Amino acid sequence: MSSKEKRRRVGILGTGDFARALAKRLFFSGYDVILGSRKPEKKAIYAMDQCLCNVQVLSIEECIKSASIIFLAVHFDNVKELLTEHVVKLEGKIIIDVSNRERPSSVTSNAELVQKMVPGCIVVKAFNVISAYAMENDYNSSSKQVFIASNSENARDVVANIAKDMNFRPVDFGGLFAARRIEKHPLRLFSEWKGPLGFAVCVFIVWLIFLIYIYYIVESVYKWEQLFVKVLNKAFCMTGITTLSVTYLASSFATMVQIYYGTKHIRFSRWLDKWLKNRKQLGLLSFALISIHVIMSVLTMSPTYLSSWYHSTTVTIPANLTVPLQLKQTTWMNWKGEAACLVGIIAYVVLSFICATTFPSVTDTLNWREWRFAQSKMGHAALLLSVGHVLVMGIPGWLSKPHLIYKSITFLCLIIPWITLLVKLVFSFPLVDRYVMKLRKGWERREKNCTADCARPVTNEVYASFDMNAGKRKACTDACTCPDDPMPMMNFGSSISIIASGKGQLENIHSL
Repeated sequence: MSSKEKRRRVGILGTGDFARALAKRLFFSGYDVILGSRKPEKKAIYAMDQCLCNVQVLSIEECIKSASIIFLAVHFDNVKELLTEHVVKLEGKIIIDVSNRERPSSVTSNAELVQKMVPGCIVVKAFNVISAYAMENDYNSSSKQVFIASNSENARDVVANIAKDMNFRPVDFGGLFAARRIEKHPLRLFSEWKGPLGFAVCVFIVWLIFLIYIYYIVESVYKWEQLFVKVLNKAFCMTGITTLSVTYLASSFATMVQIYYGTKHIRFSRWLDKWLKNRKQLGLLSFALISIHVIMSVLTMSPTYLSSWYHSTTVTIPANLTVPLQLKQTTWMNWKGEAACLVGIIAYVVLSFICATTFPSVTDTLNWREWRFAQSKMGHAALLLSVGHVLVMGIPGWLSKPHLIYKSITFLCLIIPWITLLVKLVFSFPLVDRYVMKLRKGWERREKNCTADCARPVTNEVYASFDMNAGKRKACTDACTCPDDPMPMMNFGSSISIIASGKGQLENIHSL
């Protein structure tokens, strides 16, 4: 047999940019590729790309006849017209839908519509999250995720193997219903960052308005031209430490909820659940803000801006003058400047290490204990060092004017960090820590048949295994579905029913 006959044959309906990039990737992955076009005689694709000289261009009908696995790579507006002409020929074939929607929909997906158009075929949703550029050029980099959904487990396995051959990493989403989520993915625009970014911007604006009020309205401490670096640097610093403390305060709130209810099998409120899920974004934002503060501090590292950080000497010239001439000269840093720089540098290095552990390439090399140590123990240590950095700068002023401490920015910006560290310290006491660990191992202070206020519904067959009366059963079945999902998660085709939906959230609390 020739080398070409040994290749597994796949068909691609369409000759656009994505179809050509897909054909090239498949060919170099060891597949015999056939492109299907409505006008094959006018499609000289090898003229566009010489790498496609071994790819055949046939008619739509011939392409469907020649391959059992067919990629649907045409604009979705033309899909109905294209498929309805070949419904019979598509019987039993695997159709891989790579299309995307212009607007998200919770009612249906393109893949489900294709399945309705051709009920005799097996539709698989996949490869829609990969761009044509990445498909064509990303050969040597790390694998990218390919989300796969289909009602046929065998078809999902077939497409997963194709993805692996193309150096992608398949992710099985289950039944074709999951195509709705998969098609929403390319339409997202930093959806996980909107809340944390909005919080950071609001905190920054509040601190900036307070600084302007203190330094320009109450007292004329700075000139207006110093607003862009000198004053903004303070605002970035205060926002950074506030955001960092809020990042680690979320886990303490979760622990309080567990202690209050006496169980870990409790669904958190939506605001707390969202707060816990956004900790990574909050931490990275705090690192970015503190990085800006570091850069601005280096720019203003001079006795002109930071006179209290440097020693100074005065030279008096008592020559034949009515008034002695005094010359003030600044020398090296004093203890305040040295200590503030040292603690600040150490805190920034620790934060940089924590930030590096969030990169997937680094995370994959860490075990659970190492990752938790970096994110929790070192995170609180970085917050403690940051508090120490601010204390070194603020304590001399507090001692000199204790009656005005409530106006000090160094005091005000440390209120939330102090609360975060104090709560963490209380939970670290052996008695409290043992009690919390006992709860997380499954012990419950008092029995409750249904502690979750909003749980995903489960089947009656599952409830049959529990000792519940009708009233208790109704209390547990009065539940809500996932946000943006009109149907419960069980419609993904999974045989596992989710009973305590809150438990899944607790798995994510890595820094408690």
